[in-house]
Amino acid sequence: MYNVVEPWGLADVQGARTPPSLRVLAYYAYAYKRTWRSSVTTSFLYPVLYLAAMGVGLGSLVNHHVRTVEGVRYLTFLAPGLLAATAMQIGANDSMYPVMAAIKWIRTYFAMLATPLKVRDVLIGHVAWIAVRLSFVATIYLAVMAAFGTVRSPWAVVALPAAVLTGVAFATPLSAFSATQENDQGFITIYRLALIPLFLFSGTFFPVSQLPGWLQPLAEATPLYHGVALSRMLVLGDLRWWPALGDALYLVTLTIIGLVLADRTYHARLVV
Repeated sequence: MYNVVEPWGLADVQGARTPPSLRVLAYYAYAYKRTWRSSVTTSFLYPVLYLAAMGVGLGSLVNHHVRTVEGVRYLTFLAPGLLAATAMQIGANDSMYPVMAAIKWIRTYFAMLATPLKVRDVLIGHVAWIAVRLSFVATIYLAVMAAFGTVRSPWAVVALPAAVLTGVAFATPLSAFSATQENDQGFITIYRLALIPLFLFSGTFFPVSQLPGWLQPLAEATPLYHGVALSRMLVLGDLRWWPALGDALYLVTLTIIGLVLADRTYHARLVV
């Protein structure tokens, strides 16, 4: 029987079967071939605009008044926070509308499930593609940060997987949520009441210690705070092992919980 996933360049190699989830990943990579040029352009443009406007423009005012933020100039403080926040945005974006499209509008998931692929393969393959996308964008972002002179440690290389982990920690629970939705109204609520407040108040633009005392523990409990803190430690070379391990463990735990929930909601939605 003809297998619709074979044209995606996934034929057996020397008798070894390709893992099914990689077949899903390859589909997204194949589709990305049509849009990669515009994606790469915006991936370069966004960090340049963010760092120039918020770091150089606003940063000149901040540096004029307080000189440094946590011992570094404002642009240096800001850049790793924006790296983690951008990873959050990509992880969230790629796990909401694309999941709904694959279920309701384009029904890509159902086409995949018409082959020998299983629901779990579809889920893991999509999450893997999000991780690949995050890797591309984080690499570009870090290169732009280096061009702006904000990278102060060789440990900054490890900020790449840290950014990917931050994005995936948002992608898996949001994928679980998206699989339960009938329209995009829930996504609008998430953007307004979760992602935007997290972007503003999780330590990206200013230290969480500047928040009111009662609000600080709430900010420190958010996933973006841990992604920002981990990225900042690595980029600035202020690596403290136990806090760094705690941040990473938090994000890994959230990713696993999201995968478990997504596995359930995907099965409930796609198995008919």
